[in-house]
Amino acid sequence: MSDKKRKSTSAAVKEPSAKQPKLLPTKEKGWLQDRLKQQRTEKKEMKFNTKRLHFISNTEKIKHGSQGVLYWMLRDHRVQDNWALIHAQQLALEEKLPLHVCVCLFVPKSELSTLRHFSFMLKGLKEVSKECKALDIQFHLLHGSADDVLPGFVSDRDLGAVVTDFSPLREPIQWLESVKKTLPKDIPLIQVDAHNVVPCWVASPKQEYAARTIRGKITKLLPDYLTDFPLVEKHTYTAAKTPKPVDWEEALASLQIDQSVGEPEWAKPGTKGGVAMLESFIDERLKLFATQRNDPNAAALSQLSPWIRFGQLSAQRVALQVQRSGNSAGAAVSSFVEELVVRRELTDNFCFYNKKYDSVEGAYEWAQKTLKDHAKDKREYLYTRKQLEKARTHDKLWNASQHQMITEGKMHGFLRMYWAKKILEWTSSPEEALSIALYLNDRYSLDGQDPNGFVGCMWSICGIHDQGWKEREIFGKIRYMNYKGCQRKFDVARFERKYCPKNL
Repeated sequence: MSDKKRKSTSAAVKEPSAKQPKLLPTKEKGWLQDRLKQQRTEKKEMKFNTKRLHFISNTEKIKHGSQGVLYWMLRDHRVQDNWALIHAQQLALEEKLPLHVCVCLFVPKSELSTLRHFSFMLKGLKEVSKECKALDIQFHLLHGSADDVLPGFVSDRDLGAVVTDFSPLREPIQWLESVKKTLPKDIPLIQVDAHNVVPCWVASPKQEYAARTIRGKITKLLPDYLTDFPLVEKHTYTAAKTPKPVDWEEALASLQIDQSVGEPEWAKPGTKGGVAMLESFIDERLKLFATQRNDPNAAALSQLSPWIRFGQLSAQRVALQVQRSGNSAGAAVSSFVEELVVRRELTDNFCFYNKKYDSVEGAYEWAQKTLKDHAKDKREYLYTRKQLEKARTHDKLWNASQHQMITEGKMHGFLRMYWAKKILEWTSSPEEALSIALYLNDRYSLDGQDPNGFVGCMWSICGIHDQGWKEREIFGKIRYMNYKGCQRKFDVARFERKYCPKNL
């Protein structure tokens, strides 16, 4: 959410060149998967931009006698279109070493650890392991947090370097610091931003105030970074010791997670599922994006956020394909890429440079002051977390939005703003409002526990990436939204009929 009403997530990027051939109006289902294979093969000699990486360790050279290179897959759960894995393979080929990929499976004891999220993740990783096997890349599922299991794994196998991807969130940063301390000092530890089009630390060295302050910085760098990907190929150096196959059903069944938050039917996990959703967006919904993306009743959004959140789909790949395939979509292409690139990467910027990204204390001073000034204002309605979780409010639109998130694991971007702002209006303090909004989003949204969600709630409740507005009760100068405003935007009654539980 941002200096103007935040729509979902990206930059003013050039639309496809007129020289590019137009696609045929009718295409067979599955055309995009074939197109991607062709593009990667054609671009397999593509160079890796070394500005995408930085060394976490003090050493940079792989020691003589090493038995392999490891990619510690943390945030980006895919094989192709993954700059971290691309770099790890190039390192391994240069040193004539086998290539390993590992994921450290760790389940925090938390209400946020649900079947919905872990099933989606593990089914995606099952696809990754199958792809790795076909490419003679060794895939390992390690049980435990990275700081506990990774250093020993590296030592036991005499691995010479560890490459990992980038997350701006607190826990992954802590894991990275712990691994750095416990890895042998002669092992290079390299981080590659495989999630953002422009690496977070390249786009800006500081917390940006709003989309308008980062847009130009990202846009001018896109010619260097919004490029094709080289192919991750069959690896030519085989490990002497191969990992035992993973029993994926057993892995999921063994996890101590909340089974009551189940898997939504609409989202097929894994990169193939993400590519299929991207294909349907390009073919069916992109043309509506520019004009109907703020209508929750319209099928105009990409629906790609779960696959991007779990790293099963590259945002860079999405941007490339939308630009190439959206010739007939006009303004929709630049609008979508603005949200996908600029606004989404602004959320990584905020979480990376603001350590209080999930706290009212992380808000701007003007916002903290105005919220404090109005913290004691009388609330017409007050609800507990349990009442909100069960969609037991007087507002049918809010209940419908919450019910959709519980049952389908998603909520329309426009409604997420309204939903979070009403939580501020109906709880006893901004701190309680933010805590409840983050809990509900992270527990039920398939794309939860992600910078986009943190910033979305912080924008709605704490004015992050926004400006001060006319002062009013409870909200102070935080941007206000109400039911009547929604009625002017879209057919509220239609949405309520579809999603509001019959007993409410």
